[in-house]
Amino acid sequence: QVQLAESGGGWVQAGGSLRLSCAASGSIFSINVMGWYRQVPGKQRELVAEITSGGTLFYAGSVKGRFTISTDNAKNTVYLQMNSLKPEDTAVYYCRVVDTTDDYWGQGTQVTVSS
Repeated sequence: QVQLAESGGGWVQAGGSLRLSCAASGSIFSINVMGWYRQVPGKQRELVAEITSGGTLFYAGSVKGRFTISTDNAKNTVYLQMNSLKPEDTAVYYCRVVDTTDDYWGQGTQVTVSS
């Protein structure tokens, strides 16, 4: 049993910053991928950023240069630093952790950016 606890969402004005955190707990063997997705109102879920155990990074073009994904392996935690936020970033953000046998999702945290 693996559980992901998300935090850090909230309301911010355009140009502001937020940092999302996702801590994994439970029977974790070996993490292959940690990442962040978002669900934009009225649209399907999309990948925002991810990092693999080998250090490979991916950012969606819409957030590259503004968002940074990082991990604290000792704490099994992944972060998403979001700077220069835009109203288009408004969404529910979900973290995802993939280990050797399964994948797990956080409960989601709301990010609202006002213009």
